[in-house]
Amino acid sequence: MAKLGKRTRAAREAVAGKENLSVEDAVALIKANAAAKFDETVEIAVNLGVDPRHADQMVRGVVGLPNGTGKTVRVAVFARGPKAEEAQAAGADIVGAEDLMETIQSGKIEFERCIATPDMMPVVGRLGKILGPRNLMPNPKVGTVTMDVAQAVKDAKGGQVQFKAEKAGVVHAGVGKASFEADKLAENIRAFVNAVVKAKPAGAKGAYMKRIALSSTMGPGVTISVDNAAAE
Repeated sequence: MAKLGKRTRAAREAVAGKENLSVEDAVALIKANAAAKFDETVEIAVNLGVDPRHADQMVRGVVGLPNGTGKTVRVAVFARGPKAEEAQAAGADIVGAEDLMETIQSGKIEFERCIATPDMMPVVGRLGKILGPRNLMPNPKVGTVTMDVAQAVKDAKGGQVQFKAEKAGVVHAGVGKASFEADKLAENIRAFVNAVVKAKPAGAKGAYMKRIALSSTMGPGVTISVDNAAAE
């Protein structure tokens, strides 16, 4: 077993035995132990009592974090004509149609969000096996298939976060940077948790939200009280 470094040991000792904390206490611990040489991302993971293999238990949604993510998001837009021009004016990093499809098929994916106008979906549909596993496939349920491409681009770049339950029933996302002020991180966390609560599927049975963990990129994780995590 590899020997832990002094910094890692200290970080683990700082959170040892501390569970089901308030959002504020969890944020304070995470910030105090984010000691990497870069601005670490603060990440949240929510363990849900659902089985995403069943369609009526899938959890999926989108939330605009009130204080942004602190991350620069590259956005690709499938559109033609005036809509392509709107996307470019709104700040889209990549705009195209069949040419963009071919670029993606060649293995070049240089974006974190993909948006499309409805008329472009027959083209985008050919990329399902590539974009789907990466959670990049445009979807009307989360506002990425839309005629209002300008607003979608602005939302994506302004702190909007998508989430989708994985096979084990976990949703996760980055909710800010360790350099954020504590109250802003807490506000983002509660906004995310509330969005997951609102996305509760009809087929969910028993306890819906079972466990919430918070961590930074290189730091240890702590658990947050489920009852305390909703917005106050």
